Amino acid sequence: MAGKEVAVLWLLAVLGYGSGGKVLVWPADNSHWLNMESILQELVVRGHEVTVLLPSCFLILNATQSSPFQFEVIEVPITKKEIATLLQEAFYFWFHEERAQPLWKGVYKMAQMLSKMEKVTKIICDEAPNNKALMKRLKASNFDVLLADPLAPSGELIAEKLGIPFVYTIRFSMGNTVERLCGTLPAPPSYVPAIISRLTDRMSFLERLKNIFAYAAQDFVYHYFLWASWDQYYTDVLGRPTTLCETMGKAEIWLIRTYWDFEFPRPFLPNFEFVGGLHCQPAKPLPKEMEEFVQSSGKHGIVVFSLGSMVYNLSDEKSNIIARALSQIPQKVLWRYKGKKPETLGSNTRIYDWIPQNDLLGHPLTKAFITHGGTNGIYEAIYHGIPMVGIPMFADQHDNIAHMRAKGAAVALDFSTLTTQDLADALKTVLNNSTYKENALRLSKVHHDQPVTPLDRAVFWVEFVMRHKGAKHLRPAAHHLTWYQYHSLDVLAFLFTCTAIAVFILVKCCVFCCRKCGKGIVKRKKE
Repeated sequence: MAGKEVAVLWLLAVLGYGSGGKVLVWPADNSHWLNMESILQELVVRGHEVTVLLPSCFLILNATQSSPFQFEVIEVPITKKEIATLLQEAFYFWFHEERAQPLWKGVYKMAQMLSKMEKVTKIICDEAPNNKALMKRLKASNFDVLLADPLAPSGELIAEKLGIPFVYTIRFSMGNTVERLCGTLPAPPSYVPAIISRLTDRMSFLERLKNIFAYAAQDFVYHYFLWASWDQYYTDVLGRPTTLCETMGKAEIWLIRTYWDFEFPRPFLPNFEFVGGLHCQPAKPLPKEMEEFVQSSGKHGIVVFSLGSMVYNLSDEKSNIIARALSQIPQKVLWRYKGKKPETLGSNTRIYDWIPQNDLLGHPLTKAFITHGGTNGIYEAIYHGIPMVGIPMFADQHDNIAHMRAKGAAVALDFSTLTTQDLADALKTVLNNSTYKENALRLSKVHHDQPVTPLDRAVFWVEFVMRHKGAKHLRPAAHHLTWYQYHSLDVLAFLFTCTAIAVFILVKCCVFCCRKCGKGIVKRKKE
């Protein structure tokens, strides 16, 4: 019987692989890759062949490590060290320089960094869609779909040149600009907060005013700083007049890496799918030494602390402020930190270069999570129902913590002004006020109460595009309208003109009648 079962399983596997498709991948680096990797691993399990276009400067992944994917390494004239240095420069500016200099100087410095990043990105792009040998090789492979992250331009260019449909996986773009302007996703500024605005969906008049200015400012930055030169670049590569936004707007499906446990309710389109938490999974057993430390916490439990993989160390002053606060709580603390050991580190705190974060958050003794507010970490906390203390630093992290705070599952702190008392008070609030745990569990129930898992939903839509050679029937007609047609400004202008003409004619008629009547009265008086 066992032999027959093995034979059946083998046959199913062969048949599944035989009907599998070919997926080409243009990834983004660091945490963006981790979400995409979950989708790719599941596609491989389902019998699809996955090929990752891997720039040689990619930081989080290399082609030599064991992987179920095939790699097409793209040699670029930029080293990993140069990329890491550029990121460190950006982080240093954000943490140390941004608040210590005049606004105009900060804006100028930011513009310089954006310019550097754009040049690096274009160098990487030049080695892919403009590489004739590579494109010929990819064309011959007959891929069914391309999966890309719009944070890293060129995925859509490669798909266009190969003539295959493409799917986006994305957390957000600044101000939702790419989703709104390229994907035509509706975003009424009256209740849909702009990304990195730190606002919620319940805004006062002044907050709505701020929100509109945030959208306008972010659109301006995209149009005149980020997109301006890319439009010509895309035109040159494709050999026909086009724009970056027009090309990005051809995405068949947008897989948004959030869900309604995290997002505020808002309108969306049929080719947008929310798949937040697709990388989350049940907790696995901890390493023996770590489990012993966790168990030693007794009834008090543990606190998990991580500022993410991109923050390697802190200043001595800041690390000592944090360590001193951690020493004031009865819980044991597991802190992921690669920097110098703080002098004020308490006996209840252990520092690790790496921690199995998901497994720790899923441990029954975990009471709270101190986080920088990265989407991946927040979703692991939601998945396991753990309340949070948020210390956001950059990008979407302030927004993420603002969402969790609005939903009653987190306390937010300001990293730049953080004191020992601030962190100690925030921890005691989250640990001792049961409301935070209850709200975290409520979000967890919402997350788990879905007809299919986020990962299955994401993979379904990738396979859907493969089966149907696209998903054009889900694309709204808004893609074929100009901006003034989309907002019905031409119709409003026509109605305004008609009304103005009608009023003008009516006024002229009234004036004419009044003059006639006036002349008649004068004539009768003379008689």
